[in-house]
Amino acid sequence: MDKFSKRNKISRATVVVRRHFGCYFVNVHHEKNENLAHFFVPKKVFPCRGRPWQSPRHMDSGEVLRNATDTFNLKKVLHVGRSLAGMSSKAPVVQDTSYDARTIIVCYSPTMTTTNGIWTGDRMLDYSLPLFILQAIMIIVITRTLYIVIRRFRQPRFVAEVIGGIILGPSLLGMIPNYMLLIFPTRSFSVLNTMASLGLLYFIFLVGLQVDLPAVRKVGKQAWAVTSAGVMLPIIVELMVFLVLGRGLKEKENVEAYLIFIGVSLSVTAYPVLTRILAEIKLLHTETGKLAMSAAILNNGIAWVLLAIALALAGTNRSYIAPIGIIFSAVIFVIFLYFTVRPAAFWIMSQTKEGEAVDETYIVGMLVLVLVCGVISDTLGIHAVFGAFALGVVTPNGCLGAVLIEKLEDFNSGFMMPLYFAMIGLNVDATSIRDPSIFGFLIVVILLGGVAKVGVVVLVSMFYAVPTREGLSLGILMNTKGLMEIIVLDIALDKKVLYTQSYSTMVLMSVLMTALVTPLTMMVHGQTRRFKPYKRRTLQKGRPDAELRMVTCIHTTRNIPSIISLLDISNPSKNSPIFVYAAHLVELTGRESAMLIVHDNNQGTGKRNVGGGGGQGNLNRVKAQSDQIVKAFDNYEQYAGGVSVQPATVVSAYSTMHEDVCNIAEDKHAALLIIPFHKQHTVDGDMETTNPEIHTLNQKILANAPCSVGILVDRGLGGSARISAAQHSSHNIVLLFIGGPDDREALAYIARMSDHPGVSITVIRFIETNSSKSKSQSHKPHSHSHSHSHSGSQTPHVSTLSESEKERFYDDECIKEFRVRTMSNESVTYVEKLVKNGEETVTIIRSMDKIHDLYVVGRGEGSESILTEGLTDWTESPDLGPIGDLLASSDFTLTVSVLVIQQYKGSGPAADAAPGSPPSDTFSVSQYLSRANIR
Repeated sequence: MDKFSKRNKISRATVVVRRHFGCYFVNVHHEKNENLAHFFVPKKVFPCRGRPWQSPRHMDSGEVLRNATDTFNLKKVLHVGRSLAGMSSKAPVVQDTSYDARTIIVCYSPTMTTTNGIWTGDRMLDYSLPLFILQAIMIIVITRTLYIVIRRFRQPRFVAEVIGGIILGPSLLGMIPNYMLLIFPTRSFSVLNTMASLGLLYFIFLVGLQVDLPAVRKVGKQAWAVTSAGVMLPIIVELMVFLVLGRGLKEKENVEAYLIFIGVSLSVTAYPVLTRILAEIKLLHTETGKLAMSAAILNNGIAWVLLAIALALAGTNRSYIAPIGIIFSAVIFVIFLYFTVRPAAFWIMSQTKEGEAVDETYIVGMLVLVLVCGVISDTLGIHAVFGAFALGVVTPNGCLGAVLIEKLEDFNSGFMMPLYFAMIGLNVDATSIRDPSIFGFLIVVILLGGVAKVGVVVLVSMFYAVPTREGLSLGILMNTKGLMEIIVLDIALDKKVLYTQSYSTMVLMSVLMTALVTPLTMMVHGQTRRFKPYKRRTLQKGRPDAELRMVTCIHTTRNIPSIISLLDISNPSKNSPIFVYAAHLVELTGRESAMLIVHDNNQGTGKRNVGGGGGQGNLNRVKAQSDQIVKAFDNYEQYAGGVSVQPATVVSAYSTMHEDVCNIAEDKHAALLIIPFHKQHTVDGDMETTNPEIHTLNQKILANAPCSVGILVDRGLGGSARISAAQHSSHNIVLLFIGGPDDREALAYIARMSDHPGVSITVIRFIETNSSKSKSQSHKPHSHSHSHSHSGSQTPHVSTLSESEKERFYDDECIKEFRVRTMSNESVTYVEKLVKNGEETVTIIRSMDKIHDLYVVGRGEGSESILTEGLTDWTESPDLGPIGDLLASSDFTLTVSVLVIQQYKGSGPAADAAPGSPPSDTFSVSQYLSRANIR
């Protein structure tokens, strides 16, 4: 051994010898410095970093190995390529002819896992564990930082994670000298790739868990037509382009697999990424969004079938018997899982009692079963992810599925999956895109395939009478790419169906197409999303015999009793029914996919919670609350006649949740939107804020609602009376009428309640002392005064009145109409109170009886009155207005529930004629009200 070898103490090393085009390529690796490669000639050794040595053509293989083993005292030689027959060496030769010239083989000491410390002279990056930790830190920090930046542009996390991997790879940072050799050496890929593949396996299992098999069976013909056309046409376009431009391609070793892999990647629509995009641009609950989601689910199912076929054709065996055997065994495997795992999962859920956690043994068993299914599917000749996905699909997402998601999602999505996307980016090398024939072919295929998918989806949509622009939005959304396409391309690269150039081109175009989906859809659909021209956006404009359409927001199950009680006293009947869209609002924390799941109360699904409550974790709590909400409204709908309830779960970030709520109210043509107050009643009588985000949400809803809004301050409204099938509940309700549009809207709501046989109503109107000659008096409906009414030719015109006089006049007319309507109703009492200022108003309110369980008031936004003067100086909750804030204050002596009404004023293209105001100066107020309200 020469001086160089002795100085570096190379006593245990491995040499990689590869023969290519008549030359031998040699890499020597030793346990002390795996990154140091050497090339050698007889009797001499020279260090060479980063490149293997290429032997001269005159040197035979035996001489190469003898020099290697003599110089480095080798104990093992790994030879890749042709057999080195006749070689003599001190080290045994391990021959492996299963690799071709494109394979990278790295040999390193498996014992170099953890370092002995810097004080012993060890370098941290020479050992696998500290190197992996450093890589993971860089990957997570870069991808998270990118996501923080791009989510402002409503881009999905997929885009940030793939771009982050590309930045870390040879396309960008890899161009820095020695960066890849130091941070991402080839020897570290085995550890990083193993961890990434394990994360992918469990992530695909979670994706499969979210697939609802019964829901897929219910998908309509329109979704099937969109899916079929969107899958087949890009593949047809690819074949046509291949026949024209693909003859000179170098990547034609396995043409069938090559075309199928590219075709699947073009046809697939990423369901999770699409869901995120729909949530971000607020189309999730629209007809376009629902159709896109249904089509994406079907698309993913077809893509898995095509992927299995591609995997069967990707083998080196050119016989057609092997692909048929692979596909047949895959079908048998899925059938076996369906008839064994699915019944077992139902049995596990039946063994879990309500409110109890799923036994840990079952959870661990399912996690191990994911690995077993991955191994079996890989053994059968298809990728391991196929088995994990199949297992997730056949597993019902009851309490067992919820616990599995809860256990896996945070760590897997936050830590493991970024490693996988980093590996994708590390495999992307933009500098490899050099061959114009390959690059041109792929660009033409991708562009024509995307345009063709958009075009065929538009045609199918037109056939089903969908507007052209909405069909165009749907076509753009169906071009969303994501993890499924990346998996297809990654497998193609691993199976050597694609070279690095094609792989890099496809991945880059996938990211670009997904990034363009959001702005293009917003640009196209933004032109179609107009406020729909429905007129009854307020209660005051509704006819007594018309259907009342409401949207109620629910944050927790504590809101259910008060909401149902409010619906009950709203007097639903066959002649005047109520439609209620009950939206369960759930915060999107980045864990759950942003979804709007419309529950069908008449038909259960395979993903419903079967047995057990599994009260573990946030996801289980959300599912349990959603189930309770559905059951509660289901029971109420069956008991109460004239009510139609559609429960739904809205998962969105609080910062944009008001857009979902307002869009729902718009789409459902709601006249009233009920939102819970952000403070809750405590046992000691105080009001405490449970979530400050709800306060901000309520403010945004008040500012942007397309209809009237009611803020419900619950102080036991649901517990004050019980709903029973035998008799109606009893409620005592009082309306405090100050005056203005909001109070008139509240009066219109009270008028509807007055027909309820179990409701007693008191209307108290506060009148300024110096503005009326009336005295404080109490009236029953059969005795009312006309001192404030105007009739016949004495009715003034709007042009002759000041703004304050107009408002007073509208108030008089609405009160008059209410009293006429309730004239024969003994359960309605009307009272007028003469007051001079806000102090007297407060005194009268504080002196009221304690028999009432609900106060209804107008918010009084924008209205100034001497009757409330000074009340805003110490307000705690401006959202409730001066009177509402007084009633909801913890200092108020009466602890009753309060409903604060804000009338829709109208703005933009959605605005009707302002409620309560005449359409023309030539019409009298009484004439207008008679036309608007009594018809």
